[in-house]
Formats: sequence, C-alpha cells, structure tokens
Amino acid sequence: MNKRQKRGVPEGLWQRCPGCHNSIYRKEAEKRLNVCPECDFHFYVSAAERIVQVLDEGTFEEWDGDLSPADPLNFEDKRKYRDKLLDEQKRTGMNDAAITGTGMIRARRVAFGVTDSSFFMGSMGSVVGERLARLAERATDQDLPLIIVSGSGGGARMHEGILSLMQMAKVSAALARYDEAGGLYISVLTNPTMGGVAASFASLGDVVFAEPKALIGFAGPRTIKATIKIELPKGFQTSEFLLEHGYIDRIVSRDKLKSEIARTIDYCGK
Repeated sequence: MNKRQKRGVPEGLWQRCPGCHNSIYRKEAEKRLNVCPECDFHFYVSAAERIVQVLDEGTFEEWDGDLSPADPLNFEDKRKYRDKLLDEQKRTGMNDAAITGTGMIRARRVAFGVTDSSFFMGSMGSVVGERLARLAERATDQDLPLIIVSGSGGGARMHEGILSLMQMAKVSAALARYDEAGGLYISVLTNPTMGGVAASFASLGDVVFAEPKALIGFAGPRTIKATIKIELPKGFQTSEFLLEHGYIDRIVSRDKLKSEIARTIDYCGK
C-alpha cells in the first residue's frame, strides 16, 4: 500500500517580521496594509501600492511619466550605468524612482508624488528631481495641496554627478515658490528617508508626518558613529526620536495616513 504523501505548507504563506522576528501570516499583514499584526512594524510597500493606499480608487492621473533617465557622464564602474538602469526598470516596472501626478484624497484634489526605495534605493537623479519640481510647479499653478511620500534611502544618485546634486536645490526652489503662493505642502517620511532627500524636499513640509520606526536622517547611524567615535543615543534617527526633538510633527500609522492628510487639508483651509 502506498503511503500518503505529506502536504507541506505552501510557499509564501508566512513571512518573518524584521521588527519582532515572529513568523506572521502574510495575508493578515497585507490586510493591514503590510503592517505586522504583532509589533506594528511597517513593511516596505511600492510606489504603486502607496498610490492605492492613499488616493481614492481610480482617481490617480500620472504626470511626466514619459521622462526617462539618461547617462550624461557615461558612468561605468563594474557595469555601465545605462545597463543598470535597464535592469532596474525591468525588475521594478518603474521608469525611475519617483511617480508624480494628481488624484483625490477623500474627494479632495491634490498633487501627489512618491519615491520608491526599490529603484536604486530611491536615489534622486535628474528625472526624480525634474518630476518633483514640475509637481510643485503644477500644484502652484492649479492651487492644489501638495503631498510627497518619501521612501528614499539613496540620497543623490552618484552616477549622474553634479546633475544629481543640483536636484536638491531645484526641487527646494520650486517648493519655495509654492510656499510664496500660499500652498500647503504635507511631507510624509517612510523607512528609509535618507541623504539628499532628507536634506532637501522631505524636510520642507509645512506639516511633516512619519511612519512609525522609520529611519530618517542624512548619513546613516553607523557612518556617524564611525566618524565621531561616540555612542549614539538610543533610537537615534528613528521617527520616535525625531518627534521627541521637534524634527517632525506627528507619527502616523499607515492605516490612518489617508484620513490624517484629509483632516490636515481641511484644517488648513485648502
């Protein structure tokens, strides 16, 4: 008589949480917008998922999606930059690390942008800077509240040299003009928000929200510790530490973000 073959656990049914290190049911985390049901750890979500989570269904209209990154320096280390770009585009399905456009949040029209750490760690090259600058300019022209969700751990993109670094100033200048026109800019910081992104547009919001336990700063804590040779405070560069020291205005869980943004827009009369 043949023995009945044992049925294994289907692959991908469970996942390990980096926060509490427990094995959690994947579908339960997904139902909670990819948040751990045990410790509230916020998992990575893509730019496309952010759009679905924050904007009203079917209202998003992309702007400047045809802008494509170039290789102005013919940069090459182990591989050519242009080849790496093609690989990133194929792997992520994104043209570059930022998506911008317009949509509705609880029936309120907004200009909306999001950066994605899966594409070159969300680093800011020429296309990312141009899209965000144009987003701020359109928000100014159309008198729209501006929302940017930052998930960039790579800072400026070294493959584009000074052309990448100048995007910090360009986007900041566009935001300054938006502010002079009386616009409302809500910046949402997620894990990670680092480097030139944290040092420019991500920190310039009239209101700055952050997801729980997000890593936010310029250089990473290990780099800082190795440079200044002192022990850093507990929780250094986390959302909680930055809230305590006045760098951000509020920590908002992912499931409450949409409502908090709508409430802020109403409170500010926009």
